[in-house]
Amino acid sequence: MLLLGIDIGTSSVKASVIDASTQHCLATASYPETEAEIIAVKPGWAEQSPDQWWEQVKQAILKCHSSGAYDPQDIAAIGIAYQMHGLVLVDKEQHVLRNAIIWCDSRAVEIGNKAFHEIGEEKCLSHLLNSPGNFTASKLAWVKENEPAVYKKIGKIMLPGDFIAMKMTGDCTTTISALSEGIFWDFRDNVISGDILRYFGFDHALIPDVHPLFAPHGYLKATVAARLSLKTGIPVSYKAGDQPNNALSLNVLNPGEVATTAGTSGVIYGVSDELSYDQQSRINSFAHVNYEMDKRRIGILLCINGTGIFNRWIKNIAGSNHSYAGLNEAAAAIQAGSNGLMALPFGNGAERMLNNQIIGGHFHHLDFNIHTTAHLVRAVQEGIAFSFRYGLDIMRENGVNPSVIRAGKANLFLSDVFTQSFASVNNVAVEFYEGDGSFGAAIGAGIGAGIYADAASASGNRKPVAIVEPGDTGRYDELYEQWKEILKNQLDTVNQIIKRVLCH
Repeated sequence: MLLLGIDIGTSSVKASVIDASTQHCLATASYPETEAEIIAVKPGWAEQSPDQWWEQVKQAILKCHSSGAYDPQDIAAIGIAYQMHGLVLVDKEQHVLRNAIIWCDSRAVEIGNKAFHEIGEEKCLSHLLNSPGNFTASKLAWVKENEPAVYKKIGKIMLPGDFIAMKMTGDCTTTISALSEGIFWDFRDNVISGDILRYFGFDHALIPDVHPLFAPHGYLKATVAARLSLKTGIPVSYKAGDQPNNALSLNVLNPGEVATTAGTSGVIYGVSDELSYDQQSRINSFAHVNYEMDKRRIGILLCINGTGIFNRWIKNIAGSNHSYAGLNEAAAAIQAGSNGLMALPFGNGAERMLNNQIIGGHFHHLDFNIHTTAHLVRAVQEGIAFSFRYGLDIMRENGVNPSVIRAGKANLFLSDVFTQSFASVNNVAVEFYEGDGSFGAAIGAGIGAGIYADAASASGNRKPVAIVEPGDTGRYDELYEQWKEILKNQLDTVNQIIKRVLCH
């Protein structure tokens, strides 16, 4: 029996097929080959086409099939992981009304901030565990305010994974986990938030039916099955945001366990059994994949927008004759600290851990006579690692104190410079596991289809394939303090500019 997992990323869609009994990956494929476009019509905006995601999903699945490693008719269930916090709008005929407003779009920051104050900060934090901030509900409010003709046509609002499941099955469903990441879920009252619906004037009918996360969300339509050489009627039995899904794939399910990723964005994700929240909403709390009303499992998420996208930017600047592997090797030949060069990786929109400020990406102490491409690459990767330390210190303030962090060996963790910088500046060991988001989605499909008894039994036997320990922590602490002072000065400069503008 086989399981199909789909991961709708910002850069590409990835699909994997695994054997349910052995959890061995039989085939995996990504589409497109080059990184997908983010549409930025205005500064701070970020959109993608949901219909394009659907085409990429189909192509990734067919590319998996082309390996010849399995019979597609043996696939018994489908799971979906997806980029979090996006807003997809469809009409009553399930046609897309506009591009999706994705996770790193900053246009709704002020709308969310206003809602936070007017609903009441303590009310929001104690019931929603977050400020409405720049999340899905605030993005929908932006559409209502700025595109009323589009808003009037909405049949259902969805997150990216809900949309792909709808395309496969024809059914519109969502989950408590998805609603919580959109800031629609009231954790105290265990209902869709009346405060959010009333404040923004949203009709409850816009929200899809709420299903358990591990459960059928519909069954594959005959037309889609024929196009993809799959069996008609197999269930889409799992949907989860990419970070809760990554935690599932790493067996991060219980209080105190912590996972991390360093893709387009960077995330540290810990699990708690408390309805906890950060007073400044710099980190965020959502329902984890195994959340139940009588057995709370809260995913505490630190997100840094400008991580892998900064690394990609420096690769593009270096030129097409440079590969990631080659740049990583060159950076490894430079000593820690990059001969004084430091980088702030905040050029991808508003950063939650910086109180939703937009400060941009920066290089500091650049010397044209000393610094080479290798120095720039090392400074970028160290700056990203330092930003993780800044965020993890906020998480530590809120009771998340990991002794080990689990990760997949992918994206920035393919770089020895980044990996050692991350472990050393955070003074915590990193355990690496095989698998990725599409693997986790396939495992989730098996749980939702009843092939595995529960999440713990599905992933509990996984063992690390490598461990990286901290090294030279004193040197990295020194570098981090220098980096943090640069960040502080930049934040002060931005605040001074804002004050001058407001005074005029």
